[in-house]
Amino acid sequence: MNRIGLAVALAVGALVGVVFAVDPRLDIDLAALFFDPTTRTFIASSSAWVNHVRDATSLLITLLAAPAFFAIFGKLILPRRRMLIAGRAALLLIVTLALGPGVLANSILKQHWARMRPMDVTQLGGSYRFTPWWDPRGPCPENCSFIAGEPSGAFWTLAPAVLAPPQWRPLAYGAALVFGAAIGVLRMAVGAHFFTDVVFAGVFMFVVVWTLHGLIYRWRPTRLTDAAIERPLAQAGEAVRDALTALARRIAGRKSQRS
Repeated sequence: MNRIGLAVALAVGALVGVVFAVDPRLDIDLAALFFDPTTRTFIASSSAWVNHVRDATSLLITLLAAPAFFAIFGKLILPRRRMLIAGRAALLLIVTLALGPGVLANSILKQHWARMRPMDVTQLGGSYRFTPWWDPRGPCPENCSFIAGEPSGAFWTLAPAVLAPPQWRPLAYGAALVFGAAIGVLRMAVGAHFFTDVVFAGVFMFVVVWTLHGLIYRWRPTRLTDAAIERPLAQAGEAVRDALTALARRIAGRKSQRS
């Protein structure tokens, strides 16, 4: 996660943003590649395997994030034991997942950027007007098209990729980007998202991961150590254990008095 990567991501976002703002019809043209005008449906909209891929995607993201949650809860339950993964790594995975796909994509943009999905616009068999990516004033009431939610989760895999050993990191970055793009194309093929929804999902997730990685690992004023994260967790775990022990003794004392 260096400045070159950020510059490339921002350049891609700026280029796509400008081009598709000047000619918004490009989004419809790209979505039309997956649209069958004869049946007036999208080519993958009725394919059973699509749901299997979506389930597999959710499972993969869960498996990648699970060690971070187990590490945090494990430290609280067993404060003297070593964490399953390093404290900074657990923090990075949890916070980026929460802020990226969770807050930014699904809680803020998809709920307030009222862009209709391709399947819903008149040019592609729907009943509602098309709006370009930059216009949040569409007719969509909720769970809208911008940005793409499931591709956001797929692009979030950049977070575990940045934690890969240095010699494997370029391959991990490439795999995360291909994974996000593939899920994005799949969502376009069912008429759920436009091209710009997917591109900006990737750009925004990269920026989220880049920023959090900088705050936790790279930037001197804010960077943390694993000990700085694990110490308060251990202290909290010890406090909970002491409180439970004291409560158990109090209950046992009351029982002995009654007997």
